[in-house]
Amino acid sequence: YIYKCANMGYESTTNLIRALENKDNKLKKAVEDELKEYEKIVKDCKKLLKSNKIEPKNTNIMTKMCSYLGINMEVIKDNSDSSIAQMLIEGLNMGKIEMEKKLDKYKNCDKKIIKLAKELYDFQGNSIEKLKEYL
Repeated sequence: YIYKCANMGYESTTNLIRALENKDNKLKKAVEDELKEYEKIVKDCKKLLKSNKIEPKNTNIMTKMCSYLGINMEVIKDNSDSSIAQMLIEGLNMGKIEMEKKLDKYKNCDKKIIKLAKELYDFQGNSIEKLKEYL
C-alpha cells in the first residue's frame, strides 16, 4: 500500500507539473519539492520490497487515467495557485487518512515498513501545511 500510494502521488505530481509547464504559478516549487519526496519514498519502497522478494504492484490503469484527466481538467478550469493547492491538499488528505488506517491496522508489522509508512504519513501532513499558504 505504501508503494501504491507513493507511486500514485509521484505520477499525479508529475502530471501536474506537466500541466503547469507553461503557466505562471507560484506554487510550482512546492509541487517540485513534493515530487522529489515522492520519488525518494518510491525508491525506498522498491528497495524494501526487493529485500523481501516482493514485486511492486502498480496502481490500476483506470485510476491513473482518472487522475490524469482530473488534474488536467482542473488546471484547464482554474489554474490559480489556490485551486491547485486545494486539489493537492484534498488528495494528500485522502492518502493521509488511508495511511493512518493502515498504520493502526498493521501497528505490529515489520519496523522498517512502519518507519516508511510513518515517513509517508508525515510527508503528507507537512505538504498539506506548506500548501495552505497558497489557499
